[in-house]
Amino acid sequence: MSNQKEIRARISSTISTQQITKAMKLVSATKLRKASEAITRMRPYALKLQGIMSNLQESADDDQLASYFHQREAKKIAIVVITSDRGLCGAFNANVIKKTRSLLSDISRGEGSWMNWTKLIGGKKLTIQENVEIICIGKKGAEGLKRLGYSVNNDYIDVLNGMNAEVAFSTADKLISRFLSGELDRIEVVYNQFKNAATQILSHETLLPVTNTSSDNTNTNSDYLFEPSKVDILKDLIPRSVKTQLYRAILDSLASEHGARMIAMDKATDNAGELLGSLRLAYNQARQAAITREISEIVGGVAALEG
Repeated sequence: MSNQKEIRARISSTISTQQITKAMKLVSATKLRKASEAITRMRPYALKLQGIMSNLQESADDDQLASYFHQREAKKIAIVVITSDRGLCGAFNANVIKKTRSLLSDISRGEGSWMNWTKLIGGKKLTIQENVEIICIGKKGAEGLKRLGYSVNNDYIDVLNGMNAEVAFSTADKLISRFLSGELDRIEVVYNQFKNAATQILSHETLLPVTNTSSDNTNTNSDYLFEPSKVDILKDLIPRSVKTQLYRAILDSLASEHGARMIAMDKATDNAGELLGSLRLAYNQARQAAITREISEIVGGVAALEG
């Protein structure tokens, strides 16, 4: 009997959990639709902005603009880690943390793409304690990296709360100011790029210095007349492009988070259904065994009285 009570309690608990996962799946699906629409509208603007900047930056020469493009000694590197504020979204946050750890490991060993930057400082290896600052946007990334023993900058951790373009641009402005002042020599971004509800692409991009985005197929026709000058346009365009790049990364991460959570909750709901089936079968078997045992006791008692 106690076994049946235990199974009934587990069935009740599983039903409650299944109702919660169903509700979370529906909420995430609604948020995913809005977030995916936002990033879909944002991407053409960001790409067009980069295309315009590519056409202008090759023919514009100015000392103030050069600070955005100059690959200086990487004495201080900032890694912006974009995760979520909440869990229950599968491996969404764990993948970003794993990628960040891999990046930090490459930096400390001077391997991969970081070989070029170690050469800039005389071949001296970069150290995480002295040369790297981890900036977390999203609480889960900060919590995970702290558990692993890394020092984390929490100044921007609450950016996702009520996130809008103004908040993202304000955050980017602070990072740009630190870069131009020489406090930071390089800013990297690690995040999940949204492809669809079931697929998130783990991405790593350089925010600053601005890389040359022009290509052989880029239209570099210089027969246009510019008012104001190319330099004046770029002085406004480059910070806007950097801020847009960070905003796009945050929107990508938000859409990816909702997609990952929707898929995770859908799988959890299915698993709860399978568990319920197993528990109900076990309950019926236990109940039938108890009935059979009671019948056997009754039959045995009758036979003893007749004997």
